[in-house]
Amino acid sequence: MSTSKSGSGYVEKGQDYQRDQNYITDRITADGDSRWPVEAGRYRLVIARACPWANRAAIVRRLLGLEQAISMGICGPTHDERSWTFDLDPDGRDPVLGYERLQQAFFARDPEYPRGITVPAMVDVPTGAVVTNDFKQMTLDFSSEWTAFHRDGAPDLYPEHLRAEMDEVIERIFTEVNNGVYRCGFAGSQRAYDQAYQRLWTAMDWLEERLSTRRFLMGETITEADVRLFTTLARFDPVYHGHFKANRNKLTELPALWGYARDLFQTPGFGDTTDFPQIKEHYYVVHADINPTQIIPMGPDTSVWLTPHGREELGGRPFGDGTPPGPPIEGEVIPPEHGPGGIGHR
Repeated sequence: MSTSKSGSGYVEKGQDYQRDQNYITDRITADGDSRWPVEAGRYRLVIARACPWANRAAIVRRLLGLEQAISMGICGPTHDERSWTFDLDPDGRDPVLGYERLQQAFFARDPEYPRGITVPAMVDVPTGAVVTNDFKQMTLDFSSEWTAFHRDGAPDLYPEHLRAEMDEVIERIFTEVNNGVYRCGFAGSQRAYDQAYQRLWTAMDWLEERLSTRRFLMGETITEADVRLFTTLARFDPVYHGHFKANRNKLTELPALWGYARDLFQTPGFGDTTDFPQIKEHYYVVHADINPTQIIPMGPDTSVWLTPHGREELGGRPFGDGTPPGPPIEGEVIPPEHGPGGIGHR
């Protein structure tokens, strides 16, 4: 049976999309016995703003104030079969690692690394070798292992008393929504697509109901669960609705989810890490099997992300007893033309 690779997964002809979840699962920890100890300045987080999984890591890093402890390299929005590339940097090289391709960090770890080259990735700067690309654990470790370097007023994104319920919510969001849109977009048959579509919208209806009575997924404050849902919602109307055929409704037609998404977008750390032109360029150019012409659509109008959301009526305090992060640091600011209402694909 023929198999094609799509995104970070594969599709067997006529079957469901399967995400490759075999990551490098090493962890950077503060226990003193780790091969990879928490150490300010030692590691570089490599992301691409186009990627929803990498966007999560950028948001959590911002919310916790880890910018000075963990530097960040940013790949361009498109890549070839080999790797993400640092084509946004002068001379096409990451200024810290000296690499042209993220692939070089994976090969520094294992010269015969056999799997996909994915973002986000944490790279050990002294050796130039990737430590982990396990995006699910990475952000949890930012919250739990890097506490010595959190900013004053950093929120608790993974509170102990909510973890049991939050883990269930996070898992359902991942399987049914974060990955659910990919199952729609890369379905190998009409049957597989129909099933994926029904699963996605069952979950979206559940989220719409849940968020109609609470400001955030776990209640009154922002948590890791909100970060994980937001990056899919930010891409929903620009990409997933049309490109992935997840088109029962637009996000803007779902009152609770749309208000919630705008509430987060207008919160420091969320909208200021979201680059709409790079998001669209990635999906419409890289996924040539879905979009053979590689034409990038002009719409939708992203200025609507700045309209009033009214979610304050539900109460809550986004940062709990903490405070919002300050402005993005130099070199990490989204250009105004790439923000809400901006023009141009690049």
